[in-house]
Amino acid sequence: MCQMLLFAHAGIPLGVAWLSCRAISRARLRPSVVGNSAHCTTDDRSPARPWITSLDYRFLLLGSILPDIIDKPLGTWLLRDALGNSRAFGHTLLLTAVLMIAALYLYARRRDLSLLSLSFGFVAHLCLDEMWLCPRTLLWPLHGWSFDKMDVGNWLEMVLTSLRTEPSIYVPEIIGGLLLGAFFFDLIRQGKLHRFLRSGVAH
Repeated sequence: MCQMLLFAHAGIPLGVAWLSCRAISRARLRPSVVGNSAHCTTDDRSPARPWITSLDYRFLLLGSILPDIIDKPLGTWLLRDALGNSRAFGHTLLLTAVLMIAALYLYARRRDLSLLSLSFGFVAHLCLDEMWLCPRTLLWPLHGWSFDKMDVGNWLEMVLTSLRTEPSIYVPEIIGGLLLGAFFFDLIRQGKLHRFLRSGVAH
């Protein structure tokens, strides 16, 4: 399975959502010529949905690291002997489905995008971890109530060892870091950082 750390998990989903929303927002405004002047109008034929461009990026960021927030303490310290894996409950389709159902319910009832944004980041985390390569965990508990056993050892030491011996780890981390940097630089440049911190909106 793919080994990714903080910058990749947080930066790549945020960057994809942010750049996609910017593209969608621009596509909804098409140039229209009236007489000799041009102006922008909304293209009603655009397939974009308003909620797509209104994601709460604070919850997206939280969701993108939430599986590790759940599983790393459990598998490495609290339930180390019982689980034997630092990818457990938080990396299952079962928990993902529960989150998605709750998110859709909350959006349908209140038009609240917070949990939907969190779910987007949660799903992105599982995809970046290539969890389909570990079906016993991903499809838990269909293959039994236990998870695949692995030597979790000292998790921090394992990460440091991977950084020394697997240069490929740096590629997604650099990409994620650059996307995070570009996102926050754009917020600061436009004077929208305070608005983002209050509402989670980036556009």
